[in-house]
Amino acid sequence: MPAPRKFLVASTSLPLALGWGWNLSLYVGLFLGLLVLMLLLLWMLLNQLRNSVAKSTLQPSRSFRQPSFEKRIQHAYRGSVRPFVHFNAKHDAEILNKAMKGIGTDEDAILMLLTARSNDQRQQIKAAYKKAFGKDLVSALKSELGGLFESLIVALMTPSASYDAAQLHKALKGAGTDDDVLIEILASRTCEQIKEINKVYKKEFGGKLEKDICSDTSGSYQKLLVILLQGSREQGVDEGQIEKDAKDLYAAGEGKLGTDEEKFITILGNRSAEHLRRVFDAYKKLSGSDIEDSITGETTGNLENLLEAVVKCIRSVPEYFAEGLYKSMRRAGTDDNTLMRIMVSRSEVDMLDIRACFKKKYGASLYTTIQEDTAGDYQKALLYLCGGND
Repeated sequence: MPAPRKFLVASTSLPLALGWGWNLSLYVGLFLGLLVLMLLLLWMLLNQLRNSVAKSTLQPSRSFRQPSFEKRIQHAYRGSVRPFVHFNAKHDAEILNKAMKGIGTDEDAILMLLTARSNDQRQQIKAAYKKAFGKDLVSALKSELGGLFESLIVALMTPSASYDAAQLHKALKGAGTDDDVLIEILASRTCEQIKEINKVYKKEFGGKLEKDICSDTSGSYQKLLVILLQGSREQGVDEGQIEKDAKDLYAAGEGKLGTDEEKFITILGNRSAEHLRRVFDAYKKLSGSDIEDSITGETTGNLENLLEAVVKCIRSVPEYFAEGLYKSMRRAGTDDNTLMRIMVSRSEVDMLDIRACFKKKYGASLYTTIQEDTAGDYQKALLYLCGGND
């Protein structure tokens, strides 16, 4: 008996519906897969293009390589201690007060904060501390700390020119004269720094630095110190004077019996650093030896030491201080006064260059050498000032 019409329609349309549905799902799946693949390929292409553009931007052609902004900043600033970016003098003063409050002292908090601030920022902290707590910050630190660590922290809290002035005053007014300090400071500081030191010295110690130096020194050594103390080196290079200065230095030393110390003093004490570097090159061609050899052979004592320091600073101030740091730690015992003075005074100036010179010249990092020669909180603070291990 034939099936009812309704049943026939239902039985034939169901397989057809299932077939069409299956095919549609397959087509949609294939389409979506292709779309994802195309998008993936497009993303890879764009990524490759972006990397290619980035590489060409970071690595210019060899004929012209423009240094990055970061590198230019690093080149311009060679100190290991930089001004703290998010600086808040009042907040720092509160941290220091908390570190000294109650039983015991949090030395780590003190040294970590103060070695991470510039000298100018430390002066602002000092003012904020007095305003907030009615006490002098340096006096408070002295009452809580001791030994070499205290001396280092107090040095960090002293304005740069005041610190140099105090070091010179101590060198002149103590038992005997500390000529090493006179030589180091007057041979290495810029003309502007020396003029500022003169002003501060008069203000803080009530006398002229030149007068005090003349009272404690004599002869050609004194004359050169006084010339350096004027802070008035000539500017630029006098091309016509280079050969003459080289010949005059040769004639004043190696070229004659005896030594014309006045000529050495006049030329090395007054000419610009750029000019003298050219004179030293001309001298080497003329005599076959370095100017340092002539100084060693023709002069003695403090004058020899001062002339050598002047020449070394003309050639490279960082190398001069690298040598000073090495000698302060690698002789019998540690010369903490010299070590501290150099680390404090150069931390915002050229410590990165001093570190590089130290490593190149002595084959060891300044950081490691400080670790081996010092200890405790004093060591920690010095290492922070050093700024890193090379």
